Amino acid sequence: MPSPQRVKTVTGTRSEIIGADPTNRPVWLQIDGNVTVYVGDDTVTTDNGFPIAKHAAPIQGTLAPGQSLWAVCAAGQTETIRIFTTPEDV
Repeated sequence: MPSPQRVKTVTGTRSEIIGADPTNRPVWLQIDGNVTVYVGDDTVTTDNGFPIAKHAAPIQGTLAPGQSLWAVCAAGQTETIRIFTTPEDV
């Protein structure tokens, strides 16, 4: 069961949206607006990141132990991302 959501603002500057945790954990991500957000490790860019666009349902993935998640938008853009994780990450 996911924990209460967290809301982060993603800009053209790469930022950590989920910190590292010592356990495997599922993650659900949902974009509020129409700007594409790119996610990946601490080197994520718009060229190498996994693109997430607005969807009707959250996108689900899993973070391995010790793995964090970073996000970035194209230069000059801002987007809100909603993050749901398991209670271990709260």
